[in-house]
Formats: sequence, C-alpha cells, structure tokens
Amino acid sequence: MNGRQRAVTLNSVAVEAGVSRATASLVLRNSPLVSLDTRERVIAAMDKLGYIYNRGAANLRGQRTGTIGLVLCDIGSPFYSQLMLGIDEIIVEASIVAILVNSAENPERQIRQIRRLREHGVDGLIICPAVGTSEELLSEIATLRIPCVQVLRHVSQTGGDYVGPDYAEGTSLAVRHLVRHGRKRIAFLGGRARHSAARERLDGFRRTLGKYKLEHDLIIPTDLGNLSDFGTLPKLMSSSNPPDAAICYNDMVAQSLMGHLLSAGIMPGRDFGVIGADNLPQSATSFPPLTTIVTDPVGVGRNAARLLLDRIENSSPSSTRILVSGQLMVRQSCGGDAR
Repeated sequence: MNGRQRAVTLNSVAVEAGVSRATASLVLRNSPLVSLDTRERVIAAMDKLGYIYNRGAANLRGQRTGTIGLVLCDIGSPFYSQLMLGIDEIIVEASIVAILVNSAENPERQIRQIRRLREHGVDGLIICPAVGTSEELLSEIATLRIPCVQVLRHVSQTGGDYVGPDYAEGTSLAVRHLVRHGRKRIAFLGGRARHSAARERLDGFRRTLGKYKLEHDLIIPTDLGNLSDFGTLPKLMSSSNPPDAAICYNDMVAQSLMGHLLSAGIMPGRDFGVIGADNLPQSATSFPPLTTIVTDPVGVGRNAARLLLDRIENSSPSSTRILVSGQLMVRQSCGGDAR
C-alpha cells in the first residue's frame, strides 16, 4: 500500500453491521424507515472502521453543496458573534455549513467575496451590506442566481428579503423612558447615517423627541472604530446648557462613555442618563449596569437562517421583511426604574 490506507467503503460498513448496503445508505440519509437499533449498529460500524461519508459527492448528485455564504462587514464585533450563534442554531439542524467572509465595510471587496462564494457553489447568502453599498448589489446577486437574505442593514426599502431589529422603535422606547424620568436634553452619540441601521435609529430618535417638543438635533457623530471619540459631547457638557442624557449607537460606545463620565466625576444614572443598544452580555456587569435597547442578534440570526432555507427550497422571488421587535432592558445607568 506504500504507506497509504485504503478508504473504507459503505459495503464494508454494511458487512460489519450485518445489514445490506441499501440499509446502510438509508442511515446516512437519516431515513425514518430504519429502526433505532439498526441505525445504532450502522453508526457503531462506521466509527469502528473509520468510515468518512463523501458528502461533497452526495451533494453534487443533489445539485446542492450544503453550504451558505455569510458576508459580514466587521467579523471582530461581539455583536456579529451573537448573530452567527443564531444562524448556526438553525443551519446545523439542516446539515448546512456556513462559509464566513469579511467585507471590512468595503463594497468592492464585498462583491469580490460574493463572486468567490458563488464559485464555491454556495446554496444561498446571508449578507450585512457594507457601508456605501448601492441597490445594484441586489441585481448583481440576482444575476448570480443565489438566494439572498439581507440582515441588520438593507440597501433598498422594498427590494429583497430582509431581517433586522426594529431600530426605530427601540430608540423610541429609549427616548420615552428618559423623558418619563425627567431628562430633557437628550443626545444621540455615535455613528453617522451612512446605512439603513443608523438612519432608522436616528429617525426614531428625532420623531419621538419631536412628539415631546424637545430639542432633537443633539446628534453627535463619532468614529465607531475609535471608542475614545466622543465628538462634540465634552464641549457640550461644559456649556451653560449641557445634555442630561445620551442614547448611544451601541453598548460598546455606551460603556466607553460611562468610563469617560466617571473619570470626570459624573455618575452615570444619577447625574447623566446613559442607554446603549444590543444588550451584549457584558452590559449587565458594567459599572453601573447598562440600560440597553435589546436588538436580539441571536433572534435576528435565527429568522434570517430560516428565511434563507425557505428561499433555497422555494426559489420564487420575494421581498419579505421581518422586524424583530425592540425592547428596553432597564438597569441603573439611565437613572430610572422599569416604569
């Protein structure tokens, strides 16, 4: 054999288990026609002999690869880790594997990655569009004939399937909570309106403050990649009419802001209300514990995966929109109870 081991065949497995080759094949396909006892014998034989199922060849016969592409814009973010957990919960049950690629917020890199995924024969895509992505992306993906679900951000108000949090409602809940507890000068800290998720947050912020006839232009852009960037907030805080609360783009910005406030002798919750977004696990253990808008990335991931699997099975074009309802997790950083 010149040091090379002969591959174990399905016939060998069938002989070892004392069943026919056809029965062994049914076990591989998870057929309900096989009894539990027989299934266990076949699996034990596979383990004993070291049989490796050639899933690639089987998928080729079925004209599927059993893979999907997951195109994210920042794979280093803990928020996207939560999203991937939700996706994985669903696809693992369907015996599907995700191939993860990072667009790094670059539309040109993004389309190159999508084309490479197509070359690998993925059965579908879940994509969080990079900043600056145009609506033409949907046309390009349609040309490649790949089912696709946009997640967290969308490039069209009406085109294509989309699953994401109800950003506007979540931000509105945060504003209403702060107003009920006496805050009147509320700022929005972090990010710029360069994609749908940011625009929807700001829409909810402006609309809700407008209903209360409060100032709604305290919007402070920052670099989300630099958590020490607080924009013009320090200058506003030293003015004669400073803000008394801030809704932050996400929990990481909010936690950084609380550290900044504490270093200046300002107690979050007591002296200044702080609300984040995403409800990351560490938000409950920050000091003080952070009030946050629950965007439920795990739930978004589950819904996106289910929708994509449905599109793979039923390829008719559609534009389904699924919004995961926003909630507010009230803790000590905003200075008010759950009322």
